[in-house]
Amino acid sequence: MITVHKLFGRQLAQARAADGTIDLDALGALVSQAYAESDEDRRRTDRSIALMVDELDQLNRHLERLVEERTAALRAREAELKAQNVRFDAALNNMTQALLMFDAEHRLLIANNRYLDMYKLTRDQIPPGSTLEHILECRRAAGTYFGDPKSFTDYLIPALAERKVITRFSELPDGRTMFILIQPLPDGGWISTHQDITERRRAEQQIAYMAQHDFLTNLPNRVLLRERLEQAVPALCEGEQLAVLYLDLDHFKTINDTLGHHFGDELLKAAALRLRSIVKACDTVARMGGDEFVVVQTGIRRMQQTTALAQRICEAMRQPFDLEGHTVVVEVSIGISLAPGDGQAPNDLLKNADIALYRAKAEGRSTFRFFEPDMDTRMKARHELAIALRHALTEGQFELHYQPLVALSDQRVTACEALLRWNHPVRGQIPPDTFIPIAEEIGIIAAIGEWVIGKACADAVRWPHDVKLAVNLSPIQVMNPNLVSVIVRALAVSGLPATRLEIEITESALLHHTDATLAALHRLRSLGVGISMDDFGTGYSSLSSLRSFPFNKIKIDRCFVQSLVDGDDSVAIIEAIAGLAKSLGMITTAEGVETLEQMNRVRALGCTEMQGYLISRPRPLNDLWPLFATECRRTGTAD
Repeated sequence: MITVHKLFGRQLAQARAADGTIDLDALGALVSQAYAESDEDRRRTDRSIALMVDELDQLNRHLERLVEERTAALRAREAELKAQNVRFDAALNNMTQALLMFDAEHRLLIANNRYLDMYKLTRDQIPPGSTLEHILECRRAAGTYFGDPKSFTDYLIPALAERKVITRFSELPDGRTMFILIQPLPDGGWISTHQDITERRRAEQQIAYMAQHDFLTNLPNRVLLRERLEQAVPALCEGEQLAVLYLDLDHFKTINDTLGHHFGDELLKAAALRLRSIVKACDTVARMGGDEFVVVQTGIRRMQQTTALAQRICEAMRQPFDLEGHTVVVEVSIGISLAPGDGQAPNDLLKNADIALYRAKAEGRSTFRFFEPDMDTRMKARHELAIALRHALTEGQFELHYQPLVALSDQRVTACEALLRWNHPVRGQIPPDTFIPIAEEIGIIAAIGEWVIGKACADAVRWPHDVKLAVNLSPIQVMNPNLVSVIVRALAVSGLPATRLEIEITESALLHHTDATLAALHRLRSLGVGISMDDFGTGYSSLSSLRSFPFNKIKIDRCFVQSLVDGDDSVAIIEAIAGLAKSLGMITTAEGVETLEQMNRVRALGCTEMQGYLISRPRPLNDLWPLFATECRRTGTAD
């Protein structure tokens, strides 16, 4: 109102004339002008307000859209965060590793389910905010920690303060092994991960074990053996020795070839167990490969200790093995070296023991020999002989000599035994007991035996029809699955009747018999071939051998004949054997008869045949004819 009055006052002043009167027209015009200006101002104000309202409306709609967009974005972000949290929880609680996360105050933030399961805890036992010491106390109560919680935390906290990454292996009371990694975080907290590596450690230990042990027998292999020798030799005390016994199972290849590798493996496992039972706990039994074993004997003060051990091994290995119902008898040859005298390095000790082993084999097997310095020279010579022996058959260096067997009743030649001779181009004639073991060892005895049977049959077909052919078979030949076919082929090619052939086998060969071996011998006998047991009485179970197969002939070993004049038990033994053979319908042949006195004694004791130098030494084929012509009725015809 004051403003309007002022405005009207100004208008009155403007409409006042000079004489003080009011010009109503002028006043009216001023008032009308004022109203017009006021109306214009109002309209401008209304327009401004309308524009402002419009702008505010647009702004409001923009803000609403913005709010909607932001709200949608926030909701999407919230959904994403929730999804991430779900994925994080899933990942956290399905980790193969256990996880703990601590804040800068060393209070628990996160413990995943794997940690709870791993250490037999519940979430209520270790809620967020728990200390590591409290967690370890809970684990100790659960039986999954046996350390001192406070000692460990006292070590850990300062190490984390120095930003150290900590790794450790933890053995749990239940036998599990954990690998623990502890890493500090930038904010002062830290994360601990736990991985169960029990199976991995077991696998690593198994791999390490397999690298040092034989997979078949579980014995130490050559790698571990060398390590133990490298440790044991320098540790020897003054006056103390160490023995390396190198063992080889005699004729093991024959068992593999006849029974099969499965039974060969079973024999090796059984032999390993037997060896372990013989030696002391502080000694080592190792397998070198094949049928070779090594025993390391420690704490030796006298050589007799090693001699006694070797004797125990030989005796134990002679006992029959029962392999799934098959009775198998093997013997063992042993070579021995002693440290420090025969060497200190593992290679030297093993090499020298191996050389001594070959000496034991060369001297008849089933025995042991100590290393001697000159054995190396002999070993090289034996090696050269083995090389030459491989070519002897193809180069025609073998020949057969024959030694007659005569009837004690009338001195008539009843048979001739084929004996193999090797005419070496440089060394001359080499005796069978030198080269036969080598032939067996290098695997050519079967080929040589086949040649002997074929050649002997071809020679014997020219003899008088009442003179038989006797051929010795080695244990390897007896167990050869081709034995029957080899003999049948030789008979067929030569034309020699089967009834004129006798094969001689030793008791040691029969001890390795299998069902297939006995079947082969029965097959040969059914064809008319005679079967003789050679060297009877020198084995371990001669009588049981007679029960296993019905022989045609028994040949009494020369050792009993040689002892007749000494008045020992040989007389009773020969008489008993002859009586047994007569009751079983068998011929009895006395071997090694060299004197008239021996001939008369064996005849009186009941023997039916004899063989020996008194009648004749082994002769080449062409030198046999005089014996056939005279029927050997004269005594003293030895060459």
